[in-house]
Amino acid sequence: MSMTPAQVLKYAQDHGAVMVDLKFVDLPGLWHHFSMPASKLDESAFEEGLGFDGSSIRGFQRIEESDMNLVPDPATAVMDPICERPTLSLICNVKDPVTLENYSRDPRYVAQKAEAYLRGTGLGDTSYWGPEAECFILDDVRFDQTANAGYYFIDSDEGIWNAGRDEKPNLGYKPRHKSGYFPVPPMDKQQDLRTEITLAMLQAGIDVEVHHHEVATAGQAEFDLRYDTLVRSADKILMYKYVAKNVAVKHGKTVTFMPKPMFGDNGSGMHTHQSIWKGERNVFYDPSGPYAQLSETAMYYIGGLLKHAASILAFAAPTTNSYRRLVPGYEAPVKLAYSQRNRSACVRIPLYSKSEKAKRIEFRPPDPSCNPYLAFSAMLMAGLDGVRNRIHPGEALDKDLYDLPPEEAALVESTPGSLRDVLMALEKDHAYLLEGDVFTPDLIEMWISWKMKNEVEAIDLRPHPYEFFLYFDI
Repeated sequence: MSMTPAQVLKYAQDHGAVMVDLKFVDLPGLWHHFSMPASKLDESAFEEGLGFDGSSIRGFQRIEESDMNLVPDPATAVMDPICERPTLSLICNVKDPVTLENYSRDPRYVAQKAEAYLRGTGLGDTSYWGPEAECFILDDVRFDQTANAGYYFIDSDEGIWNAGRDEKPNLGYKPRHKSGYFPVPPMDKQQDLRTEITLAMLQAGIDVEVHHHEVATAGQAEFDLRYDTLVRSADKILMYKYVAKNVAVKHGKTVTFMPKPMFGDNGSGMHTHQSIWKGERNVFYDPSGPYAQLSETAMYYIGGLLKHAASILAFAAPTTNSYRRLVPGYEAPVKLAYSQRNRSACVRIPLYSKSEKAKRIEFRPPDPSCNPYLAFSAMLMAGLDGVRNRIHPGEALDKDLYDLPPEEAALVESTPGSLRDVLMALEKDHAYLLEGDVFTPDLIEMWISWKMKNEVEAIDLRPHPYEFFLYFDI
Protein backbone atom coordinates (compact mmCIF):
# COMPACT_ATOMS: atom_id res chain seq x y z
CA MET A 1 0.00 0.00 0.00
CA SER A 2 1.39 3.39 -1.01
CA MET A 3 2.27 5.83 1.77
CA THR A 4 2.65 9.57 2.04
CA PRO A 5 5.99 10.99 3.20
CA ALA A 6 4.52 11.57 6.67
CA GLN A 7 3.34 7.96 6.80
CA VAL A 8 6.80 6.77 5.72
CA LEU A 9 8.40 8.62 8.63
CA LYS A 10 5.89 7.09 11.05
CA TYR A 11 6.43 3.63 9.50
CA ALA A 12 10.18 3.98 10.04
CA GLN A 13 9.66 5.07 13.62
CA ASP A 14 7.18 2.27 14.35
CA HIS A 15 9.69 -0.30 13.05
CA GLY A 16 12.59 1.12 15.01
CA ALA A 17 14.58 2.17 11.95
CA VAL A 18 17.96 3.61 12.86
CA MET A 19 19.16 4.07 9.27
CA VAL A 20 17.62 4.92 5.90
CA ASP A 21 19.05 3.34 2.75
CA LEU A 22 18.48 5.23 -0.51
CA LYS A 23 18.70 3.05 -3.63
CA PHE A 24 18.72 3.97 -7.32
CA VAL A 25 19.62 2.26 -10.57
CA ASP A 26 22.33 3.11 -13.11
CA LEU A 27 21.83 2.87 -16.86
CA PRO A 28 23.05 -0.75 -17.32
CA GLY A 29 20.83 -1.88 -14.43
CA LEU A 30 22.79 -2.15 -11.16
CA TRP A 31 21.54 -0.71 -7.90
CA HIS A 32 23.62 1.92 -6.07
CA HIS A 33 22.93 3.30 -2.61
CA PHE A 34 23.94 5.44 0.30
CA SER A 35 22.67 5.46 3.88
CA MET A 36 21.86 8.12 6.43
CA PRO A 37 20.67 8.13 10.06
CA ALA A 38 16.90 7.82 10.22
CA SER A 39 16.78 11.00 12.32
CA LYS A 40 18.08 12.99 9.31
CA LEU A 41 15.19 12.03 7.01
CA ASP A 42 12.32 14.51 6.89
CA GLU A 43 9.45 15.28 4.55
CA SER A 44 11.48 17.83 2.59
CA ALA A 45 13.66 15.03 1.18
CA PHE A 46 10.61 13.72 -0.72
CA GLU A 47 10.30 17.06 -2.50
CA GLU A 48 13.80 18.51 -2.73
CA GLY A 49 15.81 15.29 -2.80
CA LEU A 50 19.35 14.57 -1.65
CA GLY A 51 22.45 15.33 -3.72
CA PHE A 52 24.94 12.90 -5.26
CA ASP A 53 27.70 12.85 -7.90
CA GLY A 54 26.12 11.78 -11.20
CA SER A 55 29.47 11.68 -13.02
CA SER A 56 30.49 8.60 -11.01
CA ILE A 57 27.47 6.57 -12.19
CA ARG A 58 27.62 4.56 -15.42
CA GLY A 59 25.73 6.22 -18.26
CA PHE A 60 24.86 9.39 -16.30
CA GLN A 61 26.46 12.85 -16.29
CA ARG A 62 29.79 14.32 -17.38
CA ILE A 63 32.11 15.72 -14.70
CA GLU A 64 31.23 19.35 -15.46
CA GLU A 65 27.52 18.71 -14.83
CA SER A 66 27.79 16.08 -12.12
CA ASP A 67 25.45 17.38 -9.40
CA MET A 68 22.17 15.46 -9.29
CA ASN A 69 19.39 14.76 -6.80
CA LEU A 70 17.79 11.57 -5.51
CA VAL A 71 14.11 11.90 -4.63
CA PRO A 72 12.77 8.98 -2.57
CA ASP A 73 9.53 7.38 -3.75
CA PRO A 74 7.36 6.87 -0.64
CA ALA A 75 5.51 4.02 -2.38
CA THR A 76 8.68 1.90 -2.17
CA ALA A 77 9.19 2.17 1.59
CA VAL A 78 10.01 -1.17 3.22
CA MET A 79 12.26 -2.39 6.00
CA ASP A 80 15.44 -3.69 4.40
CA PRO A 81 15.50 -7.50 4.80
CA ILE A 82 19.32 -7.74 4.68
CA CYS A 83 20.76 -5.07 6.98
CA GLU A 84 21.55 -6.20 10.53
CA ARG A 85 20.40 -2.94 12.11
CA PRO A 86 16.79 -1.84 11.41
CA THR A 87 17.01 0.06 8.12
CA LEU A 88 14.32 1.71 6.04
CA SER A 89 14.80 1.10 2.31
CA LEU A 90 13.61 3.65 -0.26
CA ILE A 91 13.96 3.50 -4.04
CA CYS A 92 14.65 6.91 -5.57
CA ASN A 93 14.00 8.79 -8.78
CA VAL A 94 16.81 10.91 -10.22
CA LYS A 95 16.24 14.62 -10.83
CA ASP A 96 18.14 17.67 -12.01
CA PRO A 97 18.94 19.85 -8.95
CA VAL A 98 18.47 23.09 -10.91
CA THR A 99 15.24 22.45 -12.80
CA LEU A 100 13.92 19.68 -10.49
CA GLU A 101 12.85 17.88 -13.65
CA ASN A 102 13.17 14.12 -13.93
CA TYR A 103 16.42 12.94 -15.49
CA SER A 104 15.97 11.55 -19.01
CA ARG A 105 18.55 8.79 -18.47
CA ASP A 106 17.03 7.58 -15.21
CA PRO A 107 15.74 4.12 -16.20
CA ARG A 108 12.96 4.25 -13.60
CA TYR A 109 11.69 7.48 -15.15
CA VAL A 110 11.62 5.80 -18.57
CA ALA A 111 9.40 3.09 -17.09
CA GLN A 112 7.12 5.67 -15.50
CA LYS A 113 6.76 7.40 -18.86
CA ALA A 114 5.95 4.07 -20.53
CA GLU A 115 3.10 3.54 -18.07
CA ALA A 116 1.83 7.07 -18.73
CA TYR A 117 2.05 6.51 -22.49
CA LEU A 118 -0.13 3.40 -22.22
CA ARG A 119 -2.79 5.38 -20.37
CA GLY A 120 -2.56 8.12 -22.99
CA THR A 121 -3.34 5.68 -25.81
CA GLY A 122 -6.69 4.86 -24.24
CA LEU A 123 -5.98 1.17 -24.85
CA GLY A 124 -5.61 0.38 -21.17
CA ASP A 125 -5.03 1.75 -17.69
CA THR A 126 -2.44 -0.74 -16.46
CA SER A 127 0.03 -3.25 -17.81
CA TYR A 128 0.92 -6.22 -15.64
CA TRP A 129 4.31 -7.92 -15.70
CA GLY A 130 5.34 -11.31 -14.34
CA PRO A 131 9.09 -11.92 -14.82
CA GLU A 132 10.79 -15.28 -14.19
CA ALA A 133 14.41 -14.36 -13.52
CA GLU A 134 16.57 -17.47 -13.27
CA CYS A 135 20.01 -17.56 -11.68
CA PHE A 136 22.87 -19.84 -10.61
CA ILE A 137 23.76 -20.36 -6.95
CA LEU A 138 27.45 -21.35 -6.87
CA ASP A 139 30.05 -22.31 -4.28
CA ASP A 140 33.14 -20.81 -5.88
CA VAL A 141 33.97 -18.41 -8.70
CA ARG A 142 37.31 -17.08 -9.91
CA PHE A 143 38.04 -14.99 -12.98
CA ASP A 144 40.68 -12.60 -14.24
CA GLN A 145 41.84 -10.86 -17.40
CA THR A 146 45.35 -9.41 -17.73
CA ALA A 147 47.72 -8.77 -20.62
CA ASN A 148 49.08 -12.33 -20.42
CA ALA A 149 46.20 -14.32 -18.91
CA GLY A 150 42.47 -14.69 -19.05
CA TYR A 151 40.30 -17.33 -17.44
CA TYR A 152 37.19 -18.13 -15.44
CA PHE A 153 36.40 -20.96 -13.06
CA ILE A 154 33.06 -21.73 -11.43
CA ASP A 155 32.24 -24.57 -9.10
CA SER A 156 29.29 -26.01 -7.26
CA ASP A 157 28.73 -28.88 -4.87
CA GLU A 158 25.90 -29.81 -7.23
CA GLY A 159 28.03 -29.78 -10.40
CA ILE A 160 27.99 -33.14 -12.16
CA TRP A 161 31.69 -32.66 -12.91
CA ASN A 162 32.27 -33.23 -9.17
CA ALA A 163 30.72 -36.70 -9.22
CA GLY A 164 34.19 -38.22 -8.84
CA ARG A 165 35.67 -35.66 -6.42
CA ASP A 166 36.92 -36.93 -3.06
CA GLU A 167 34.59 -35.09 -0.69
CA LYS A 168 35.18 -37.37 2.32
CA PRO A 169 32.59 -38.68 1.63
CA ASN A 170 31.11 -37.83 -1.76
CA LEU A 171 27.44 -38.76 -1.40
CA GLY A 172 26.56 -38.37 -5.05
CA TYR A 173 23.19 -36.79 -5.81
CA LYS A 174 24.48 -34.30 -8.36
CA PRO A 175 22.06 -33.32 -11.16
CA ARG A 176 23.26 -34.40 -14.60
CA HIS A 177 23.45 -31.83 -17.37
CA LYS A 178 19.93 -30.75 -18.37
CA SER A 179 18.45 -32.95 -15.59
CA GLY A 180 18.04 -30.40 -12.81
CA TYR A 181 14.34 -29.63 -13.28
CA PHE A 182 12.28 -30.28 -10.12
CA PRO A 183 14.34 -32.99 -8.33
CA VAL A 184 13.56 -33.40 -4.64
CA PRO A 185 16.28 -33.32 -1.97
CA PRO A 186 18.90 -34.69 -1.53
CA MET A 187 19.47 -34.22 -5.29
CA ASP A 188 18.21 -30.66 -4.85
CA LYS A 189 20.72 -29.39 -2.28
CA GLN A 190 19.48 -25.79 -2.21
CA GLN A 191 15.87 -26.17 -1.10
CA ASP A 192 16.43 -24.54 2.29
CA LEU A 193 18.58 -21.74 0.86
CA ARG A 194 15.96 -20.88 -1.77
CA THR A 195 13.31 -20.90 0.95
CA GLU A 196 15.38 -18.47 3.03
CA ILE A 197 15.74 -16.20 -0.03
CA THR A 198 11.99 -16.44 -0.62
CA LEU A 199 11.16 -15.54 2.99
CA ALA A 200 13.46 -12.51 2.81
CA MET A 201 11.72 -11.40 -0.38
CA LEU A 202 8.32 -11.78 1.26
CA GLN A 203 9.64 -9.64 4.12
CA ALA A 204 10.56 -7.01 1.52
CA GLY A 205 7.03 -6.98 0.11
CA ILE A 206 7.69 -9.22 -2.89
CA ASP A 207 4.95 -11.79 -3.48
CA VAL A 208 6.77 -14.97 -4.56
CA GLU A 209 4.55 -17.62 -6.12
CA VAL A 210 7.03 -20.53 -6.33
CA HIS A 211 10.72 -21.37 -6.17
CA HIS A 212 12.39 -24.44 -7.63
CA HIS A 213 15.56 -25.93 -9.08
CA GLU A 214 15.93 -25.24 -12.79
CA VAL A 215 17.15 -27.48 -15.62
CA ALA A 216 20.92 -27.01 -15.39
CA THR A 217 23.27 -28.72 -13.01
CA ALA A 218 25.26 -26.59 -10.52
CA GLY A 219 22.50 -24.82 -8.62
CA GLN A 220 20.36 -23.22 -11.28
CA ALA A 221 17.30 -21.72 -9.58
CA GLU A 222 14.09 -19.93 -10.42
CA PHE A 223 11.91 -17.67 -8.28
CA ASP A 224 8.58 -16.67 -9.85
CA LEU A 225 7.39 -13.25 -8.71
CA ARG A 226 3.68 -12.54 -8.76
CA TYR A 227 2.70 -10.08 -11.47
CA ASP A 228 2.58 -6.36 -10.72
CA THR A 229 2.58 -3.08 -12.62
CA LEU A 230 5.54 -2.27 -14.87
CA VAL A 231 7.49 0.02 -12.52
CA ARG A 232 6.78 -2.04 -9.42
CA SER A 233 7.78 -5.29 -11.16
CA ALA A 234 11.08 -3.72 -12.18
CA ASP A 235 11.59 -2.47 -8.60
CA LYS A 236 10.99 -6.00 -7.35
CA ILE A 237 13.46 -7.60 -9.78
CA LEU A 238 16.23 -5.39 -8.38
CA MET A 239 15.19 -6.14 -4.79
CA TYR A 240 15.12 -9.86 -5.65
CA LYS A 241 18.68 -9.70 -7.00
CA TYR A 242 19.80 -7.79 -3.90
CA VAL A 243 18.18 -10.29 -1.55
CA ALA A 244 19.34 -13.42 -3.39
CA LYS A 245 22.97 -12.28 -3.55
CA ASN A 246 23.13 -11.24 0.08
CA VAL A 247 21.37 -14.29 1.55
CA ALA A 248 23.66 -16.55 -0.50
CA VAL A 249 26.79 -14.73 0.69
CA LYS A 250 25.71 -15.24 4.31
CA HIS A 251 25.83 -18.97 3.59
CA GLY A 252 29.20 -18.89 1.85
CA LYS A 253 27.69 -19.10 -1.62
CA THR A 254 27.39 -16.68 -4.50
CA VAL A 255 24.63 -15.90 -7.00
CA THR A 256 25.07 -14.86 -10.62
CA PHE A 257 22.42 -13.60 -13.02
CA MET A 258 24.72 -14.04 -16.01
CA PRO A 259 22.62 -15.64 -18.74
CA LYS A 260 25.24 -18.27 -19.68
CA PRO A 261 27.96 -18.80 -17.07
CA MET A 262 28.47 -22.46 -17.99
CA PHE A 263 29.16 -24.26 -21.26
CA GLY A 264 27.09 -27.27 -22.29
CA ASP A 265 23.96 -26.70 -20.21
CA ASN A 266 20.93 -24.43 -20.11
CA GLY A 267 21.38 -20.74 -19.48
CA SER A 268 19.29 -18.39 -17.35
CA GLY A 269 16.43 -16.51 -18.94
CA MET A 270 13.87 -14.01 -17.70
CA HIS A 271 10.66 -15.06 -19.43
CA THR A 272 8.34 -12.08 -19.10
CA HIS A 273 4.57 -12.50 -18.85
CA GLN A 274 2.56 -9.42 -19.76
CA SER A 275 -1.01 -8.26 -20.19
CA ILE A 276 -2.94 -4.99 -20.48
CA TRP A 277 -6.06 -4.15 -18.50
CA LYS A 278 -8.66 -1.42 -18.82
CA GLY A 279 -10.58 -1.14 -15.61
CA GLU A 280 -11.63 -4.70 -14.73
CA ARG A 281 -11.28 -5.97 -18.30
CA ASN A 282 -8.27 -7.87 -19.66
CA VAL A 283 -7.67 -6.30 -23.06
CA PHE A 284 -5.81 -9.42 -24.24
CA TYR A 285 -8.75 -11.78 -23.59
CA ASP A 286 -11.46 -12.78 -26.05
CA PRO A 287 -13.27 -16.05 -25.31
CA SER A 288 -14.21 -16.35 -28.99
CA GLY A 289 -10.81 -15.28 -30.32
CA PRO A 290 -9.52 -17.32 -33.25
CA TYR A 291 -6.37 -18.44 -31.40
CA ALA A 292 -5.85 -19.34 -27.73
CA GLN A 293 -8.65 -16.98 -26.60
CA LEU A 294 -6.51 -14.00 -27.59
CA SER A 295 -8.16 -10.74 -28.61
CA GLU A 296 -7.32 -8.93 -31.82
CA THR A 297 -5.43 -6.41 -29.70
CA ALA A 298 -3.29 -9.17 -28.21
CA MET A 299 -2.50 -10.54 -31.68
CA TYR A 300 -1.35 -7.13 -32.88
CA TYR A 301 0.67 -6.72 -29.68
CA ILE A 302 2.46 -9.99 -30.50
CA GLY A 303 3.01 -8.67 -34.01
CA GLY A 304 4.78 -5.64 -32.57
CA LEU A 305 7.00 -7.77 -30.34
CA LEU A 306 8.05 -9.98 -33.25
CA LYS A 307 8.60 -7.10 -35.66
CA HIS A 308 10.81 -5.19 -33.23
CA ALA A 309 12.38 -8.21 -31.49
CA ALA A 310 15.93 -7.41 -32.60
CA SER A 311 15.91 -3.86 -31.23
CA ILE A 312 14.02 -4.93 -28.08
CA LEU A 313 16.85 -7.36 -27.35
CA ALA A 314 19.32 -4.48 -27.24
CA PHE A 315 17.64 -3.77 -23.87
CA ALA A 316 16.18 -7.18 -22.94
CA ALA A 317 19.24 -9.36 -23.72
CA PRO A 318 21.88 -6.65 -23.45
CA THR A 319 25.20 -8.44 -22.88
CA THR A 320 27.63 -10.34 -25.07
CA ASN A 321 26.98 -13.31 -22.78
CA SER A 322 23.26 -13.16 -23.64
CA TYR A 323 24.04 -14.60 -27.07
CA ARG A 324 25.78 -17.65 -25.59
CA ARG A 325 22.29 -18.49 -24.26
CA LEU A 326 20.24 -17.60 -27.34
CA VAL A 327 21.33 -20.62 -29.37
CA PRO A 328 19.38 -23.75 -30.40
CA GLY A 329 19.50 -26.87 -28.27
CA TYR A 330 19.19 -25.50 -24.74
CA GLU A 331 15.48 -24.62 -24.62
CA ALA A 332 16.34 -21.05 -25.61
CA PRO A 333 13.63 -19.19 -27.58
CA VAL A 334 15.45 -18.21 -30.76
CA LYS A 335 12.63 -18.51 -33.30
CA LEU A 336 10.61 -15.38 -34.08
CA ALA A 337 7.24 -17.07 -33.87
CA TYR A 338 4.36 -17.50 -31.43
CA SER A 339 2.69 -20.60 -30.07
CA GLN A 340 0.25 -21.74 -27.38
CA ARG A 341 2.62 -24.14 -25.65
CA ASN A 342 5.87 -24.26 -27.59
CA ARG A 343 8.81 -23.08 -25.50
CA SER A 344 11.09 -22.79 -28.54
CA ALA A 345 9.00 -19.85 -29.81
CA CYS A 346 9.83 -16.28 -28.79
CA VAL A 347 6.22 -15.67 -27.78
CA ARG A 348 4.26 -18.27 -25.85
CA ILE A 349 0.63 -18.14 -24.73
CA PRO A 350 0.43 -20.11 -21.46
CA LEU A 351 -2.54 -22.48 -21.19
CA TYR A 352 -2.40 -23.27 -17.46
CA SER A 353 -5.76 -21.54 -17.09
CA LYS A 354 -8.41 -20.38 -19.56
CA SER A 355 -9.79 -17.64 -17.31
CA GLU A 356 -9.77 -13.98 -18.30
CA LYS A 357 -7.60 -13.14 -15.31
CA ALA A 358 -4.85 -15.53 -16.40
CA LYS A 359 -4.80 -14.68 -20.10
CA ARG A 360 -1.44 -13.19 -21.03
CA ILE A 361 1.45 -13.52 -23.43
CA GLU A 362 4.98 -14.52 -22.49
CA PHE A 363 8.00 -13.02 -24.26
CA ARG A 364 10.83 -15.49 -23.70
CA PRO A 365 14.12 -14.06 -25.11
CA PRO A 366 14.88 -11.60 -22.24
CA ASP A 367 17.43 -12.58 -19.63
CA PRO A 368 18.21 -11.35 -16.10
CA SER A 369 21.29 -9.37 -17.14
CA CYS A 370 18.92 -6.65 -18.38
CA ASN A 371 17.87 -3.41 -16.76
CA PRO A 372 14.21 -4.35 -16.12
CA TYR A 373 12.93 -0.77 -16.33
CA LEU A 374 14.28 -0.40 -19.87
CA ALA A 375 13.51 -3.96 -20.98
CA PHE A 376 9.86 -3.87 -19.86
CA SER A 377 9.40 -0.41 -21.36
CA ALA A 378 10.85 -1.52 -24.71
CA MET A 379 8.54 -4.55 -24.80
CA LEU A 380 5.49 -2.44 -23.98
CA MET A 381 6.33 0.17 -26.61
CA ALA A 382 6.87 -2.51 -29.27
CA GLY A 383 3.58 -4.19 -28.43
CA LEU A 384 1.69 -0.90 -28.51
CA ASP A 385 3.31 -0.09 -31.86
CA GLY A 386 1.94 -3.38 -33.13
CA VAL A 387 -1.55 -2.45 -31.94
CA ARG A 388 -1.36 1.08 -33.34
CA ASN A 389 -0.22 -0.14 -36.75
CA ARG A 390 -2.28 -3.36 -36.76
CA ILE A 391 0.78 -5.57 -37.26
CA HIS A 392 -0.49 -9.15 -37.52
CA PRO A 393 2.02 -11.82 -36.41
CA GLY A 394 1.00 -14.34 -39.09
CA GLU A 395 0.08 -17.92 -38.34
CA ALA A 396 1.03 -19.64 -35.09
CA LEU A 397 3.63 -22.42 -35.20
CA ASP A 398 2.53 -25.21 -32.85
CA LYS A 399 5.36 -27.61 -33.56
CA ASP A 400 8.96 -28.21 -32.51
CA LEU A 401 10.68 -25.28 -34.15
CA TYR A 402 14.10 -26.92 -33.73
CA ASP A 403 13.01 -29.96 -35.76
CA LEU A 404 11.38 -28.33 -38.77
CA PRO A 405 12.15 -29.58 -42.29
CA PRO A 406 14.80 -27.34 -43.88
CA GLU A 407 12.32 -25.74 -46.28
CA GLU A 408 10.04 -24.74 -43.37
CA ALA A 409 12.87 -23.68 -41.08
CA ALA A 410 14.13 -21.29 -43.74
CA LEU A 411 10.84 -19.38 -43.51
CA VAL A 412 11.11 -18.73 -39.75
CA GLU A 413 13.40 -15.90 -38.72
CA SER A 414 15.66 -16.23 -35.70
CA THR A 415 16.85 -13.81 -33.06
CA PRO A 416 20.13 -12.02 -33.87
CA GLY A 417 23.34 -13.78 -32.91
CA SER A 418 25.30 -11.10 -31.08
CA LEU A 419 25.11 -7.96 -29.01
CA ARG A 420 26.63 -6.03 -31.92
CA ASP A 421 23.75 -7.16 -34.15
CA VAL A 422 21.02 -6.03 -31.76
CA LEU A 423 22.69 -2.68 -31.11
CA MET A 424 22.86 -2.10 -34.85
CA ALA A 425 19.18 -3.08 -35.05
CA LEU A 426 18.37 -0.55 -32.31
CA GLU A 427 20.23 2.14 -34.22
CA LYS A 428 18.00 1.51 -37.26
CA ASP A 429 14.74 0.67 -35.50
CA HIS A 430 13.91 2.87 -32.52
CA ALA A 431 11.20 5.29 -33.69
CA TYR A 432 8.57 3.29 -31.81
CA LEU A 433 10.53 3.83 -28.58
CA LEU A 434 10.47 7.62 -29.01
CA GLU A 435 6.66 7.80 -29.02
CA GLY A 436 5.42 9.88 -26.10
CA ASP A 437 9.03 10.83 -25.29
CA VAL A 438 9.30 7.52 -23.39
CA PHE A 439 12.83 6.86 -24.59
CA THR A 440 14.86 9.85 -25.75
CA PRO A 441 17.41 9.99 -28.59
CA ASP A 442 20.01 10.96 -25.98
CA LEU A 443 19.39 7.80 -23.95
CA ILE A 444 19.43 5.53 -27.01
CA GLU A 445 22.65 7.10 -28.30
CA MET A 446 24.30 6.72 -24.89
CA TRP A 447 23.13 3.10 -24.61
CA ILE A 448 24.54 2.12 -28.01
CA SER A 449 27.85 3.93 -27.57
CA TRP A 450 28.38 2.69 -23.99
CA LYS A 451 27.59 -0.92 -24.87
CA MET A 452 29.72 -0.86 -28.01
CA LYS A 453 32.76 0.63 -26.30
CA ASN A 454 32.63 -1.11 -22.92
CA GLU A 455 31.35 -4.53 -23.94
CA VAL A 456 31.35 -5.37 -27.67
CA GLU A 457 34.71 -3.78 -28.55
CA ALA A 458 36.25 -4.75 -25.21
CA ILE A 459 35.48 -8.42 -25.89
CA ASP A 460 36.67 -8.13 -29.51
CA LEU A 461 40.09 -6.93 -28.34
CA ARG A 462 40.85 -9.82 -25.99
CA PRO A 463 41.90 -13.38 -26.85
CA HIS A 464 39.37 -16.04 -25.86
CA PRO A 465 40.65 -19.05 -23.86
CA TYR A 466 39.18 -21.45 -26.41
CA GLU A 467 41.23 -19.80 -29.14
CA PHE A 468 44.33 -21.34 -27.57
CA PHE A 469 42.69 -24.76 -27.81
CA LEU A 470 41.91 -24.13 -31.48
CA TYR A 471 44.95 -22.26 -32.75
CA PHE A 472 48.00 -22.49 -30.48
CA ASP A 473 49.72 -25.19 -32.55
CA ILE A 474 49.03 -23.77 -36.01
